[in-house]
Amino acid sequence: MSELKNDRYLRALLKQPVDVTPVWMMRQAGRYLPEYREVRAGAGDFMSVCRDADLACEVTLQPLRRFDLDAAILFSDILTIPDAMGLGLYFSTGEGPKFERPVTSKAQVEALGVPDPEQELGYVMNAVRTIKRELKGEVPLIGFSGSPWTLATYMVEGGTTKSFAGIKKMAFSEPKTLHMLLDKLADSVILYLNAQIAAGAQSVMVFDTWGGVLSPRDYNEFSLQYMHKIVSGLTRNVNGQAVPVTLFTKNGGQWLEQIAATGCDAVGLDWTINIEDAKKRVGDKVALQGNMDPSMLYAPVERIREEVQTILAGFGEGSGHVFNLGHGIHPDVNPEHAGAFIDAVHEFSAKYHK
Repeated sequence: MSELKNDRYLRALLKQPVDVTPVWMMRQAGRYLPEYREVRAGAGDFMSVCRDADLACEVTLQPLRRFDLDAAILFSDILTIPDAMGLGLYFSTGEGPKFERPVTSKAQVEALGVPDPEQELGYVMNAVRTIKRELKGEVPLIGFSGSPWTLATYMVEGGTTKSFAGIKKMAFSEPKTLHMLLDKLADSVILYLNAQIAAGAQSVMVFDTWGGVLSPRDYNEFSLQYMHKIVSGLTRNVNGQAVPVTLFTKNGGQWLEQIAATGCDAVGLDWTINIEDAKKRVGDKVALQGNMDPSMLYAPVERIREEVQTILAGFGEGSGHVFNLGHGIHPDVNPEHAGAFIDAVHEFSAKYHK
């Protein structure tokens, strides 16, 4: 299918035969690895790692040196687009991302520009090109973005939130303003992901972290329709190679059918849904990615191996499954447990791919 030495991740997303179920982990490059913490300490802060192509490449490759992973994912952040729009992204220790200039009025939304990915976000494209070169065709590189709804949530709230009062106030009292913002964000994400694909990303993923806080009607109106727009606007083929697209809505299990109907290639699942039920509901329409609870990596290795077998048995025979955690790996997980998880997926999945 490609010049890749290991293309089973791409093949599984396209529901083509594979020898074993491919596996990678959300946040596989990051704080649970001592070698990452060392690079981050030397760089000074998180965004300094993101903005330096060599450092972003180094931390992207670190987990691949340790583990038998089937894909690399670009080391970056979902908030690069709002940062490029001039909102002043910064990180407070232990508090997560914040913006110096949140967007709370129609005038502020109107003033926002759509960032040029090779200009304001050029550092991300430099990182993609550097990582692609250094991977030397070992495994595919995944590019990604936050979803418009998720990005808007951070932009309006000014950071993380438990109540979502600010963004929902805008949604319900000034829906036209929010739709204007979401539309600009969808246009920005299309440009951003297409630029990542042009720079060498072989698959892309949209993270809709906060879609699950919406009612079914509001999810369709404020989140899903904009992801649908993104899927429709993406480059899906480069030099004859398909570029698969995965959509992931955390707590979005009730909307699997609607997500699958966007034209994406795969739907990411968190751990709150049974993969057997998910497969029954979407049939052969899309591949599925997921969905072990990240906290399972705290368990003894034997328990982790049991859980892997349970999820593999739930999906059953055939291709179309990319094994992953249901969300990002926790920072205090023992890397050896992550390694045992990855090895177990390959070990126990071969029998489902005869």
